Amino acid sequence: MTMPNMHYADLKDSYLFFHIARKVRAYQETHPGVHLYRMGIGDVSLPLCDAVIKALHEAVDDQASKESFHGYMPEPGAPFLRSAIAEHYRRRGVDLSDEDVFVSSGASDELGDILDLFDRSNSALVIEPAYPAYVDANVIAGRRIVHLSSGRESGFLPSPSAEAKADILYICSPNNPTGAVFSRKQLQEWVDFANKNGSIILFDAAYEAFIEDSSLPRSIFELEGAKTCAIEICSLSKTAGFTGTRLGYTVIPRELKRSNMSFNDMWIRNRTTKTNGVSYIIQKGVAAVFTQEGQRQIRENIAYYKENARILMEALDAAGVWYCGGKNAPYIWLACPKGMGSWELFDWLLEKAQIVGTPGEDFGSCGEGYFRFSTFGDRADTVEAARRLKELL
Repeated sequence: MTMPNMHYADLKDSYLFFHIARKVRAYQETHPGVHLYRMGIGDVSLPLCDAVIKALHEAVDDQASKESFHGYMPEPGAPFLRSAIAEHYRRRGVDLSDEDVFVSSGASDELGDILDLFDRSNSALVIEPAYPAYVDANVIAGRRIVHLSSGRESGFLPSPSAEAKADILYICSPNNPTGAVFSRKQLQEWVDFANKNGSIILFDAAYEAFIEDSSLPRSIFELEGAKTCAIEICSLSKTAGFTGTRLGYTVIPRELKRSNMSFNDMWIRNRTTKTNGVSYIIQKGVAAVFTQEGQRQIRENIAYYKENARILMEALDAAGVWYCGGKNAPYIWLACPKGMGSWELFDWLLEKAQIVGTPGEDFGSCGEGYFRFSTFGDRADTVEAARRLKELL
């Protein structure tokens, strides 16, 4: 008899954001016409920048002519885009080869697919609170998961220790959900720890563009020794508004090897087996992000979201609520007021102020008692939500 993957039975009953959507839908059914202030899921509210839109139109026109038509694209990514991304790193002082860069359909897809590179016997460390997919993807694969809790005393930025030893180490900085960012010294400790133990860091850099403090690393490859122990996964979703257009990229240095096997070579083989590449049209649009004009325009959008963060932080300061994040990240992680639990606060804010946030409990057990706000919403909604928060708290 064909057996299903029984590890699916080990997953939680519902995915966090599915559960939120279900509760919101139930509220709307009983409160028709009520406007909700959505600061839960990290979806962007601003359109793609003009440089990208222009490039997308040009790419569509290319497809209308036999001379400029593109069919299948190279599975690791179009050479023009791989080169543009590598050059973007080089301008920031990170020496990468074009061949170190792989284009993907998005960081979320890649975070799951990348596990193909690792034997199922490998253990995975998840620093919690954490993006739930880190845990779920490894539960599905049947891996042993090491849960490393972090808390307010460390600013949700734990140091490596004996209890953190595992084969695969997930690090997200700026962090989702806490908004905390590892300093250069703190991240170097993790790189040294990984090299010492033969581990590999999966570095989720989806929010690196929100770092405004120049002393903080935006790429793990700014750290000495990272090329022999790290894979970096990045996204254009929040950086350039590609949540609905879908594109990300992964950096796998050719120096990264284990048991005489090159992870760069393995990933080429994986992509040529499992994908047919990302659409030419989308890749042409993304290439515009890495032009001088594209960078200027996306910085304007990022500044808009960071102003949203400032407005929300001002409200929390006025209410005397503890939080972290916001300054170098698009998320604000706050301590639940009035001794509430995280789902209790979710229901209270929804009922009393029509504000939708994200309960901390489902980011890991140490997330209970905390709550996440996303700053990707509409400005007018953010201003009104902040007013309501001050009034309530």
